[in-house]
Amino acid sequence: MLSALAHRLVPAFGPLTVTTDAADGSGPGPGTIVAANHTSLFDPAVVLAALRRLGVDPVVMATAGLWRIPVLGSALAREGHVPVHRRTVHAGDSLNGARAALDAGRCVLIYGEGGLPARRDSGEAAPERFRYGIARLARESGAQVVPLGQVGARRVTSGGAGKQLAGVLTSPVRRPALHVHVGTPVTLTGDPATAAEQARRAVTAAWRTAVERSGAAVHPSV
Repeated sequence: MLSALAHRLVPAFGPLTVTTDAADGSGPGPGTIVAANHTSLFDPAVVLAALRRLGVDPVVMATAGLWRIPVLGSALAREGHVPVHRRTVHAGDSLNGARAALDAGRCVLIYGEGGLPARRDSGEAAPERFRYGIARLARESGAQVVPLGQVGARRVTSGGAGKQLAGVLTSPVRRPALHVHVGTPVTLTGDPATAAEQARRAVTAAWRTAVERSGAAVHPSV
């Protein structure tokens, strides 16, 4: 339901284009981990819409607080998405749920950074340091990681609450370009720190391709 909803609603905020390294234009294969850069409250919808266009409806690993939101929490639970209880004794439970989804042939969408950037501008920037959860999940499941880079979501929502609301309300008129690029699958190797950095570099490469193909403005620090 969430993927179908994103597929219908996201184009109302801006034109969405999707590219992939696959010669046949296909999306991530069954039982793979999709790692995406996280820049905005809006980018999960963009990523879900893009993957739906490629024929993939992933299981999403997301902050457990979303499960406390009426209606949304029920939908997340019903569809088998995985809550992440960060910095609690239950933090490891999310990996069990993700492994079960991978074993069942589902794709699992994970945000390796584990949070949003602190910047308040709407420019694009490369992914920040990845946490080790993606390395542990890849090692324990044996699944490959499919890097995904997205740009444009920060032009819909970024900054403080007022700016975010204004962005949502004006996007259907401004029509910011949204672009998602799916890279080549990688097999993570080495210790958790090395594997997490390997995943971050792969997602960064996919992000740079998305930037180049969309012409998005990049933050001056990049």
